[in-house]
Amino acid sequence: MSADTQQVFAYLAGRGYRVPVGTSVVLMPLRHPMEAAIQSRSLALLTGHPTVLGLGPATPDFVAGLHGKPYDSPRDACLAYLREVRRLLGPEDDDGAIRLPSLAHPGVKTGLGVLRPALARAAGQVADAAISWMTPHGYVQDTLLPAMAKGAAEAGRPVPRVVTVVHAAVDRPHRNPYRLAYTAARAHLAGPHYTDMLRRAGLRVHHSRPNLGARALVDAGVFLHGPPREIAAGLAEYGRAGVDEIVVNVAGVYSDHGREDAVRDLREILTACREAES
Repeated sequence: MSADTQQVFAYLAGRGYRVPVGTSVVLMPLRHPMEAAIQSRSLALLTGHPTVLGLGPATPDFVAGLHGKPYDSPRDACLAYLREVRRLLGPEDDDGAIRLPSLAHPGVKTGLGVLRPALARAAGQVADAAISWMTPHGYVQDTLLPAMAKGAAEAGRPVPRVVTVVHAAVDRPHRNPYRLAYTAARAHLAGPHYTDMLRRAGLRVHHSRPNLGARALVDAGVFLHGPPREIAAGLAEYGRAGVDEIVVNVAGVYSDHGREDAVRDLREILTACREAES
């Protein structure tokens, strides 16, 4: 909420950076489905590439603060919201329902943020992609993927592709990995839904102790820290677990050491990934 993700992408497209883009999660209570559909289709038009509209229900307290009460069922709210966005983006027909005007564009794919089996199953039923954040690769493979497959089978559709956001930082002098992990993830480590997911994955964490949660992330290899080749090897484990797309997140480095250091880490990590694949 510091700067709207889709407006930033539109600004970058106007500056000439016309590359495929996607959101991790746009919070559903902030936008009507019609506005979400319009904004995502606008990005596809401005960038000239398909856009991934990732959506998430937000926390019950956040929803209640905006709408007076939390969703009766976050899962049902997600199913209804994604179905409405897909309907709005679909072809016009003569049923009289409001839709976006027909317009040629590269396409919009819907994604759903998933941490636990209930939303993973929902993603399997309605989404083009399931987007997970800070989820260990073993947990993705053993817990999220089976739930997604079950939902897809129920709906008679293909299993969505999996996108996972992974925190990372290159080991350099004067860097403390525990501090970097805390800086990057403290808000999530203070969220009961995130810590519940991590406990299911076998980590000893509690939302009241995000500092200890940060140590657990590093020690368990969920926050990848080390030389670029070691980080690349850790990222490869996600591919072997069934993840289709990995988002390398260097937010801890960016916050503690600045943009130049963050870009340097990304370049070295991605170079190591390419070298490992060649």
